[in-house]
Amino acid sequence: MKVMVVGGGGREHAIIKKIRENKEVEKIYALPGNGGIAADAECIAIPASDIDRITEFAKARGIDYAIVAPDDPLVAGCVDKLEEAGIRCFGPRACAAVIEGSKVFSKELMKKYGIPTAAYEVFSDVESALEYIKTAPVPTVIKADGLALGKGVIIANTRREAEDAVLSIMRDKQFGASGDKIVIEEFLEGPEVSVLSFTDGKTVVPMVSSMDHKRAKDGDEGLNTGGMGTVAPNPYYSEAIAKECMEKIFIPTINAMNSEGRTFKGCLYFGLMITKDGPKVIEYNCRFGDPETQVVLPLLKSDLLTVMMAVTDGTLEKTPVEFYDRHACCVVIASDGYPLSYEKGFAISADTGVWDSVFVAGAKLVHENEVRQGSDDIRSIRDEYAPAPEGMRLVNSGGRVLGCTAVADSLKEAVDGAYRLAGKIHFENAYYRRDIGARALAAGK
Repeated sequence: MKVMVVGGGGREHAIIKKIRENKEVEKIYALPGNGGIAADAECIAIPASDIDRITEFAKARGIDYAIVAPDDPLVAGCVDKLEEAGIRCFGPRACAAVIEGSKVFSKELMKKYGIPTAAYEVFSDVESALEYIKTAPVPTVIKADGLALGKGVIIANTRREAEDAVLSIMRDKQFGASGDKIVIEEFLEGPEVSVLSFTDGKTVVPMVSSMDHKRAKDGDEGLNTGGMGTVAPNPYYSEAIAKECMEKIFIPTINAMNSEGRTFKGCLYFGLMITKDGPKVIEYNCRFGDPETQVVLPLLKSDLLTVMMAVTDGTLEKTPVEFYDRHACCVVIASDGYPLSYEKGFAISADTGVWDSVFVAGAKLVHENEVRQGSDDIRSIRDEYAPAPEGMRLVNSGGRVLGCTAVADSLKEAVDGAYRLAGKIHFENAYYRRDIGARALAAGK
């Protein structure tokens, strides 16, 4: 069986490593993949946004099954195009992916169908938004309507910060056309929970809950990022909360999308806040979260590809989906300076035996003579370089570079294990938070 995975980050690496466990898989292609994924799949230099070339490749190579992982190609209709070409896919069609592609759409969907979420207002011009902020309660949350690499949300603690956020998004176009409209919504308080779910449009099967750490610095300080680490399961997500979410959020969302003629098939991500009034939806994503995937999939006991194909075929109700009763922690190693400016091109090396538990995100393969020299000439470390062909080196090429994941019988053991892994990986200007899992550990006591 030939499988194609569209995307090139840590999430895609986690998916690829998991589907390799299926004995029927003879070949995996990653489009475009990255330097670390190249050790587990054949990487093809086609951008995830180039839907026409992706479709042509799938037809030419006789792909049996495609997994479209990132938000951009899903919202742009990659699954639609592949299915029209006769390629079986995992992921929602564009009409359903809009649940992430437009914050305005998702908020209005929740309002229409009574799904609990924060109170909000929608604005399409700067003046109206600024006028509203004069009397809006603070803190408040300002969201760009469209996709913004997970960074289009600004929490404003003062009216001045809210005004600056509006101007940055709508006037200065910090997130491009995604900021043509904005949502200004009520600031919710409580623990955050991420729940990924498999759904075939009829049945919804939640995966293990997780807790993301969005801020760049320890103590949840600094700028919002794509995620600096995760733990699973989330200790705030009790059985009672899970039952309430299923009854008031998960099933109603699937039914709402069906009622709108936008049946969702794929992975639907629920970003939740457990407030004093019960769980409420902060956001939907139309795909696996990153880095939530890096802790959720290692806990999946069932075969991932089998479950995905059941989603495609509409037979999820008859397909067992089981998870190990264990804990996982992922510590993201980033390039220092992320999410703003950072330096690239430094060689990555590691102590022996760590790569099976590492998911590669922002890294690429280069020739040895292209490796950038740091103050500690990293090439002098004679341990184990990342998997690479002779004469090549894996170097950092993005903000979030690696995800170090450990699975254990207790959360404490998983957190300790992830940090041991992180300590065995080396590159110039490597940075990671030192408190991933701290809140979860405190909550579990």
